[in-house]
Order: sequence, then structure tokens, then C-alpha cells
Amino acid sequence: MTKLTAQAAGTFAIAPTPFHDDGRIDEASIDRLTDFYTEVGCDGVTVLGILGEAPKLDAAEAEQVALRFVKRAKKLQVIVGVSAPGFATMRSLAKKSMDAGAAGVMIAPPPHLRTDDQIIGYFKQAQEAIGDDIPWVLQDYPLTLTVVFTPAVIRKIVMDSPSCVMLKHEDWPGLEKISTLRNFQKDGSLRPLSILVGNGGLFLDFEMERGADGAMTGYAFPELLIDVVSLSKAGKRDAAHDLFDAHLPLIRYEQQPGVGLTVRKYVLQKRGIISSSAQRKPGAVITPQARAEVDYLLSRVARVDRRANLQPQSSAAGQ
Repeated sequence: MTKLTAQAAGTFAIAPTPFHDDGRIDEASIDRLTDFYTEVGCDGVTVLGILGEAPKLDAAEAEQVALRFVKRAKKLQVIVGVSAPGFATMRSLAKKSMDAGAAGVMIAPPPHLRTDDQIIGYFKQAQEAIGDDIPWVLQDYPLTLTVVFTPAVIRKIVMDSPSCVMLKHEDWPGLEKISTLRNFQKDGSLRPLSILVGNGGLFLDFEMERGADGAMTGYAFPELLIDVVSLSKAGKRDAAHDLFDAHLPLIRYEQQPGVGLTVRKYVLQKRGIISSSAQRKPGAVITPQARAEVDYLLSRVARVDRRANLQPQSSAAGQ
């Protein structure tokens, strides 16, 4: 598989880690999920991100999950989240993933970083730890990670590390940050950098118009992300916004802290892609009332987008 570059664009799905009800890793569901992302037209898949429940896996399990996705994803570029408290663990997972055929790795900041100098220093050390030959993605998600990057700090990190080829932009509000970074590139102070946006896709409609290259998030309908990205790039503004607006209530519902992953897994289970909506403990459990609300939202989305017309599947019953 080719390595990730600053020209990467399109839609990279953030994959949940499928588990059986008893917490074991569900490898058959990993295969189905990877095939699904391929079939709907994703450009890549990112595994072991924040919503991949990576902190609940031990080092051997993280490697097992990463390599299963990499080996199944024949046509997708795979990015592996390698964030870890220590650099030895980060280096090991990064090298094993790349050796297996991953396209790159993603690194998030540890929550204790506060000053600009601390942030810049940490990523310099992280890049040295994984090696200059591994392309990596900088994850900027202050809502969850509590670390705030200014555009100037992002520029400094990227310019200091030639192997940093992508920003996973998840700041909120963050539209002005995208514009500022693109203006840095126009004035020559920032080299080429792929910007893919996350945060559940909440602002994908306008993020594309501000200069994002695509989406990297885990909404249960990656087809929607793919369509909004392609419609935006084709200049079909109203069509992109109309489709996005139809999905927005479900996107919003999915973005509830602590509950969102349960909702996402429930919908993927209803779609027949993963066998269980279970999270590994500790984790939230979707209540019957929440399931009914999601089903109602799906019925409303389906008025505009027939892909959301999901008939209840036997595997979804009683979960």
C-alpha cells in the first residue's frame, strides 16, 4: 500500500472497534466493516482512534486490531492511531502497522500539554520516536483532548516535521482555523498539508467550503460524508447542503458525549455490518428509549436519503 502524502483527500472513515457482547474482539465484524468501507467508496480508514476504544485495548490487542484492518483493506489507505502514554509503545505499534502495509499513523496530544512550547516539543519527540520515514497525522481535537493548538503552533509542528502530512481538524469553532492555515499556504509560510475534518461531521458542509480536502470521521453513514465531499468539490453547493441538512439531526444525536459511540454502533449493527453494538467496559449501553429515538431519526432521514431506510434486523433485537 502506498504511503500517506500531503495530497491525500476524500473520505477516510473512522472505524469503531467491533466487540462481541462479552468484550472479545470481533474479527469477523472487522472484516465486514472494512469491506463495507471499501464498497461504498471510502478512500481510506482510520483505526484505533478515540472512538475506536483504543485505551481499552492492551498492546497486543491494539496490534491485532490494526493488522486485521490493514490486511483486509486491499484498496483502502489505512491510518493507525498510535497515541500512547509512552513512546516505546507508540514506536512499536507504528512500525508493526507500517510493516504490515498501513499508509500512515495518527498521533494525538496527551491531555497534560498546556503551553505552545510543550505542544511543539512533544510532537518533535513523537516524530523522532516513530522515525522520519513514517508519515503521520496530527490530531487537533480540543473538545475531547483539552489541548488547544493555535494555527501558528500547527504551522510550527508541520514545518518542523516533514513527515507530518495531514491535519485531522476537529476544533469547534474551527472554520476560521482552516482559513488561516490555507492563508499560511498562500503566503508561503506553510508547506502543502492535507486537512481532513472530523468532529462527527458537524460542520463538514462549510469546512469543505473553507478549503478542507475531505472528511475523517465515523458517522454511521459514510456514504453521506463521501457525497457531501464530492458535491462540494464539484461546486454543487445547494445539493451538498440539502443532503447534509437531512442527516444533521442524526449527526447531532451521534455527537452526544459518552453516548455517541453507542448510537453509531447501534446503527452499524442495524445495517448488518457489525454483529453487536457492544462497547468494551467501561462503556455506555444504549437504552430502549434511545434506540427508539434513533429509529425515529433514521425514518426521518430516509425521507430524503433512502439509504437510511433500515429494516430492523434480527441481530439488532434485544441489544
